[in-house]
Amino acid sequence: MHRVLLSALALCAAGAADAQAPAADLVITRNGAQASSRGPAANFTGAVRVDPLYGPQAPSRGSAAYVTFEPGARSAWHSHPLGQTLIVTAGVGRVQRWGGKVEEIRPGDVIWTPPGVKHWHGASPTTAMTHIASQELENGKAVEWMEKVSDEQYGK
Repeated sequence: MHRVLLSALALCAAGAADAQAPAADLVITRNGAQASSRGPAANFTGAVRVDPLYGPQAPSRGSAAYVTFEPGARSAWHSHPLGQTLIVTAGVGRVQRWGGKVEEIRPGDVIWTPPGVKHWHGASPTTAMTHIASQELENGKAVEWMEKVSDEQYGK
């Protein structure tokens, strides 16, 4: 019996050691290692800065960025094939789904936009807003850009 117990303990210890063995190296992207870029005029109204956080690391399809909108700046209407999560980190902003009302968003708010839902987001008219935008790529694509949001739709 002692031999069976010792063999079982040895197998458990070996399994635990295997479970703790690293599967792959960590990837650390240092702050400032990725350049900021301006939001393209075709997809944004006003001054927008995009600071990439991460891109997909196979098998993951996720990507994220900090996006900062100056007062009055906003995205064009768009949708995401697998949805999008926004986490507001600073300022006051706005978000709207097609056919819905303009909603005010503030730091700590988390906004989930389901797959394929046409929407926009941006700063308030008087205050900048920064959010983390997180989404997944489907067939290499994370967003479908559409027409710009008019001043009337924005609610100026």
